[in-house]
Amino acid sequence: MVLFSRAGCHLCDDAREVVSSVCGDAGERWVEVDIDSGPDSAILRDRYGDYVPVVEVDGVQQGFWQVDGARLARRLASGGH
Repeated sequence: MVLFSRAGCHLCDDAREVVSSVCGDAGERWVEVDIDSGPDSAILRDRYGDYVPVVEVDGVQQGFWQVDGARLARRLASGGH
């Protein structure tokens, strides 16, 4: 699972807590990618800039702006990892 975020984003802070909790309960690993830093930042800003936070599971977007923890948990439980 990937959480695309940026520094100073209060929705990203909220999403980080949801993702951490859901993944912790499910025993799943996740990574956070700051769209404003790193070698792919221009591409990531173009793709996600207005939508962060964005959560993807196996490359499929599961949510943006506000992450629904129950939906995310269902996705992981259904084998979406």
